[in-house]
Amino acid sequence: MKNIKLGQSKKRLMNQEIRILNTAGLVVIKEGKILLAFSGNKKAWYLPGGKIDSGETSHQAIQREIDEELNIKMNPELLTFYCHITAPAFGEENNLVMEQDCFIYDLTEKIAASNEIDEVGYFDLETYLKEPAQVPGVLTLFTKLQEDGLLKSVLSS
Repeated sequence: MKNIKLGQSKKRLMNQEIRILNTAGLVVIKEGKILLAFSGNKKAWYLPGGKIDSGETSHQAIQREIDEELNIKMNPELLTFYCHITAPAFGEENNLVMEQDCFIYDLTEKIAASNEIDEVGYFDLETYLKEPAQVPGVLTLFTKLQEDGLLKSVLSS
């Protein structure tokens, strides 16, 4: 797939209009596992976070989304940009691509999932792969975290 720059809303690729979904995701690592939130609508585990609203930065969006989803007011000074992920948007039309800024946060606050989230849990890749559905962006993140030495590779176990 051609590179699609953040901020573009549409791009043509192989005669098909590609739509972009700009999002922000939270990366929390505890004991070699990452925090994921379950969406009952899509029946899959995702990074906590969501869409970036018009006029909002990804840094602002992740704070708002985490407050809405997990009832946590994060300390913005402890929120660190980690990476950007481009992946097909799970459970959407084939021409929708997720562009996600991922932020690492050392979560010490207590999680209280809102009505937007059915459940939260910590997963290593091996456990995540046993779930009925895997989100491409989450798989991409697992790979990046393993390459950067932040998670142990399943292959090295």
